[in-house]
Amino acid sequence: MEFVLQNNDLENWTVALGICIGTTAALYFIRMIFLRRLSCVSRRTVTRIDDLVVKMLGRTYLVFQVAIGVYLGSIFLVMPDSWRLVVSRIAVASLVLQLGIWGDTALRGWRSQLLATPGDGARKASSTVLFFMLRLVVWTVAFLMMLDNFGFNITTLVASLGIGGIAVALATQNILGDLFASLSIMLDKPFEIGDFIIVGDALGAVEYIGLKTTRLRGLGGEQIVFSNGELLRSRIHNHKRMASRRVAFVLRVAYGTGEAELTRIPALIREIVSARSDVDFERAHFFRYGDWSLDFEVVYHFKSPDYVLHMDAQQAILLQIYRAFQRECIQFAHPLSVVRVANPHDPAGGWPPATAASYVRH
Repeated sequence: MEFVLQNNDLENWTVALGICIGTTAALYFIRMIFLRRLSCVSRRTVTRIDDLVVKMLGRTYLVFQVAIGVYLGSIFLVMPDSWRLVVSRIAVASLVLQLGIWGDTALRGWRSQLLATPGDGARKASSTVLFFMLRLVVWTVAFLMMLDNFGFNITTLVASLGIGGIAVALATQNILGDLFASLSIMLDKPFEIGDFIIVGDALGAVEYIGLKTTRLRGLGGEQIVFSNGELLRSRIHNHKRMASRRVAFVLRVAYGTGEAELTRIPALIREIVSARSDVDFERAHFFRYGDWSLDFEVVYHFKSPDYVLHMDAQQAILLQIYRAFQRECIQFAHPLSVVRVANPHDPAGGWPPATAASYVRH
């Protein structure tokens, strides 16, 4: 006598059960193998991606694997369309739920890694709020997909959410712009707490990065507040990330200095600057006849971004140049005007016979 249950014979049930158990076991062992190998790799590397993948695989539940196995096994059974629809919907719902769990796990792991790194509390608080919003988006999308999978008409709901979202976005576009700018600052990190930056005509050290504003402490002690959106639309000079400083200045030598002294000046400056171990000399040239001076341009690179050390080095170099010029009897130039005075006793307005001009120094 042939065994028949729900219009399926024993062979169909055996095949379906075997595929269900085999698929579930295969998914389980594949997960275990990948999890074990990735765990070994993550312990040897410093990257964070493999750690997130390990956490995601660790949150893969057996219910999802069983649901996939049941769905594949049901293909080999004869059943009403309504039953087949129920099985497929349960499988799709389990897949959507598992994807939502993976996405939530990745976001939570990313947040944990970010909070574990040294940093300021304000940035960490901002990132916590942003990660909460991202998790809310993940679960909202997963919930809507599950409703649609079970046959609910979500078109009206999505349209209502879309209209409401547009209205809220228009009403709060400046706030949302600053919020997304804060997210961009957090991810791209053009500057961090403690960096000295210049934005337009404002300069100072960054002391706070929030969801809406970033605050600098100016050189005069005042606090400068920027909205995040305005800040990212500006050109930012981050002095904290300089590897070195390029220094250029002009030495003005008085007219009348002899040719031999002028010729020695570039070599003299090269010798003084190159003697320092914290400076890379670039050039020194006589480059211009000024209105009242012979101009030499000096360029060198200071190897540290520290401003105070840079000023100490520049002061020492300038003092050594001053001593060298005194030793070589080379005069520095200063503004000089020539005023010619007419002879009041000469009806033609000629020059005085003794002195043709008087020199006035400023």
